[in-house]
Amino acid sequence: MTDLAALADRLDVSETITKLFVYCDQARWADLRESVLAEEVFFDNGFGGPVGPQPGADIVDAWAAGLGSLDAVHHQAGNHLIDITGDTALAHADAIAVHVKNDAAGGTTRWFVGSYVLGVRRTEKGWRIDRFEYKLKVIDGNADLV
Repeated sequence: MTDLAALADRLDVSETITKLFVYCDQARWADLRESVLAEEVFFDNGFGGPVGPQPGADIVDAWAAGLGSLDAVHHQAGNHLIDITGDTALAHADAIAVHVKNDAAGGTTRWFVGSYVLGVRRTEKGWRIDRFEYKLKVIDGNADLV
């Protein structure tokens, strides 16, 4: 692979990761289904619940339901470390997420700080995330937002 092709792959993987966070913040659920998550994703949200392969569409539906009642969601992600081998990549990203619910009785915000392990693979439709593991480091604010 030429240096230019390797650079293009790295940029495409990084953009796929960025889309994960931006599309989630913008409630672009269809775009997450169609251009970010693979059909099947090894999934561990870091908060309990089932760990293992799940349909990407089901993950998006769960996010839409869980985040849909909030007034705002914001992710700030960075520190991407991307290791590409052929048509697969393994990436690290750190992120801060803020969830806002203006009518929550115990405070209007909750903050999450954590790291992600993301597997990304090249498909006929472009790079797609097929592994999602979240490692929570800190939660602050009104954890339940009720």
